[in-house]
Amino acid sequence: MRIANYLRPDCVALRQRADSLTGAVQQMVTLLDGTDNLTDTAVFAADVRARLALGGVCVGNGLAIPHAKSTAVRQLQLAALTLDPPLPCDTPDGKPLDLLVMIAAPAEANDLHVQVLAELATLFLDTDFCARLRESETPEAFCCAISAREEQDAQEPPSAPSDAAPGAAKPGYQLLAVTACPTGIAHTYLAAEALQQAAQARGLTLKVETNGAAGVNDELTDDEIQAAECVIVAVDRSIPLARFVGKRLVYVSAGDAVRDADRLLEKAVSGKAPVYRGGHAFRTSDWKELGREYYGHLMSGISHMLPFVVAGGVMLALSLLLQHLFGRSDITTMMTNVGNAAFRMMYPVLAAFIAYSIADRPGFMPGLMGGYLAQLGTTTAPRLGWISSGFWGAIVAGFAAGLAVRLLNYLFRRIPQELDHIKTGLLVPLLSLLFVGALMVMAINPPLGRFNAWLSIQLDGMQGGSRLVLGTLLGGMMATDYGGPINKAAYVSGTLALVDQQYDLMAAVMAGGMIPPLGIGLACLLFPTRFTSTERCSAPQTLLMGATFVTEGALPFALRDPLRVSLACIAGSALAGFITILLGCGCPAPHGGLFLLPVMENPPGFLIALAVGTLTTALLLGMLKKPLKH
Repeated sequence: MRIANYLRPDCVALRQRADSLTGAVQQMVTLLDGTDNLTDTAVFAADVRARLALGGVCVGNGLAIPHAKSTAVRQLQLAALTLDPPLPCDTPDGKPLDLLVMIAAPAEANDLHVQVLAELATLFLDTDFCARLRESETPEAFCCAISAREEQDAQEPPSAPSDAAPGAAKPGYQLLAVTACPTGIAHTYLAAEALQQAAQARGLTLKVETNGAAGVNDELTDDEIQAAECVIVAVDRSIPLARFVGKRLVYVSAGDAVRDADRLLEKAVSGKAPVYRGGHAFRTSDWKELGREYYGHLMSGISHMLPFVVAGGVMLALSLLLQHLFGRSDITTMMTNVGNAAFRMMYPVLAAFIAYSIADRPGFMPGLMGGYLAQLGTTTAPRLGWISSGFWGAIVAGFAAGLAVRLLNYLFRRIPQELDHIKTGLLVPLLSLLFVGALMVMAINPPLGRFNAWLSIQLDGMQGGSRLVLGTLLGGMMATDYGGPINKAAYVSGTLALVDQQYDLMAAVMAGGMIPPLGIGLACLLFPTRFTSTERCSAPQTLLMGATFVTEGALPFALRDPLRVSLACIAGSALAGFITILLGCGCPAPHGGLFLLPVMENPPGFLIALAVGTLTTALLLGMLKKPLKH
């Protein structure tokens, strides 16, 4: 694939000015609008903005590669832009943007845009070549520079086979690497190319496996892993690591590989890299990284749990609505029973997938059973005295099960391969279940069950000021990071209160989550001079997302102006949470937004809370944001 075939001089603009990344991207959309390749410019612009909101388009060294697959694109087309002065932006290395290349790909193009991203990543790693692009006098010279570079690369002879490379002591590759980033796009391939170039400069043989959006390319084989001296894992998301047990391993982020690949190779060949023993034990001395790892395990469980809560809650709400309209029937009874059953599954699923994240498939069964015991509140006392240890009990069960399985696998590592089926089929399942069962029944459920009962009594007894403070806090937390950890913590608190029929707290959480996109959308309409034309065009979509309880609709605005937007949204959401508690509103389901109004307690009060919170956020944005300069 050649980049020059998809970039025309009339789609290149040099030394332009832009006040934001969104503005720069809009300029490139306008360049493409001059061609016959876009069937609907507005649709394509919206698709690009949606991808831009996900982040990851800025790759460092002043470069950005915005991209989108869109039904409004006929065939693959590129646009390029250089900026003068450079645009200060949130980039991986802090350098301002001055060179952007945008990829417009048709929706049915499968992984074509990923291939182009990989090629662009390879070209952009050459800083001298990037400098020539920035210095181009005309769009024609810009395109010619790319074409000449690609012709030069095509004429270079292929690299020598790995077993003939200098310093190779045995067949295979001296070093292996795996790269991956959350989106599987730019940084995955940038990191791979940076490592390849650094290895070539050192005379080392290196094979890189890329875990990109199009799947795994150049997958490492067992023979290659066995022969390699060290493996470099440069990833920003979870990948399978069990195949590297017993090998020296250098574990970093993909961004680290892009910024300083040579340092990673130096560590890999020094013989000082730790040996990987399973899990992430090789880096347990790094408490910050360890915290991130175990937070990832927790979020794995929560992400699998939430569909049960949402679907069960909405089904219960629909059941209530149907009973209100048509009276009780077999259908409403069925929906009520199924919704309650989904609620009862939430704790076993939470614990099972925490354990699965830690110990893979062997952890699933003891984790599931530990969560089930937490749900029942099983103890050695008669069943009438059981009290569910709930959310916290399930978390303990999940982590205990995962770590127990990992420990058992380590203790049984010397069992002969001929007896491996006994280990995996009997010893590990039996002993892990025995451990988790004893832990939950005898040590965890009794105190946590009593704690949950006490907490429920306290929440029931909270009235007046303390209840209002709690509603205000939960509402404000929902607007803090727009779907991030704090937002998820508040949402989980609301769903747990929902299980205990604390409907007013769920109402505060839902109102707090709806305010950010509603308030921003209203501000775009009331104060158009504070927002770009692109932002104003997205106002109807943002309002719709707010009405349906999609807090992430505010994220693109918050990324562009985090301080002002966050202050305004938190204030409006906290006020909405306060008012819902004050007016005695109640929400019996964890999702749905305005569609749940018919089954809410005091719907007019909920609408008042939304109106006041939305107006507060909009007015604060109008005061805090300054009119844009045109």
